[in-house]
Amino acid sequence: MKAIRQFAISTIAVVLVAGLSGCSGMSRQDRNTAIGAGVGGVAGSVLTEGSALGTVGGAAVGGVIGREVK
Repeated sequence: MKAIRQFAISTIAVVLVAGLSGCSGMSRQDRNTAIGAGVGGVAGSVLTEGSALGTVGGAAVGGVIGREVK
């Protein structure tokens, strides 16, 4: 089960990076928000062992932090 979870997290990270590379027209603040939400979602999922609430919560917190980074 750990191998499947690790593969899923790696796949999500690759898709996130590929998706963000296509958004070259985004402002710096928008890009930081998206990156923060992606990283926060992955971190929330890992820390809560795949809980949907942890993933969404991590994405929300990461998005807010990313938006505030200058």
